[in-house]
Amino acid sequence: MPGPHVIRGSVVLPEAELSWRFSRSSGPGGQHVNTSDSRVELLFDLAATKALPQVWKDRALERLASRLVDGVLSVRASEHRSQLRNREMALVRMASLLAEATAPPPKPRRATKIPKGINERRLREKKARAETKRGRSGRDW
Repeated sequence: MPGPHVIRGSVVLPEAELSWRFSRSSGPGGQHVNTSDSRVELLFDLAATKALPQVWKDRALERLASRLVDGVLSVRASEHRSQLRNREMALVRMASLLAEATAPPPKPRRATKIPKGINERRLREKKARAETKRGRSGRDW
């Protein structure tokens, strides 16, 4: 797999803390579909890692709580026939999942007043629409 997989900034996924499992894939295949172990499962112990800053780690543990089993995050890939390509897919997914989970929370929205002009225009348009509809009634016959 080419190069280190960057989560964000200078923080990378450490190869030493990743563990791999391989099994038979149920995806596309040919003659060797039942004999080659092309499905990949990548495991990363998020609770015990030293690679992430503590703030990021806490954020990720909170946001990924539903996906964790005993603090371990797992990602599966079985789209390709090649085990190597499935390994690359799993690494990319893991890195993007961790990048999304460790991102800082968005800034809170500040409430603003609606400008007078916008409100007046809205009321003017409502009156015009009401006049149009009133003109459709059959009272003038």
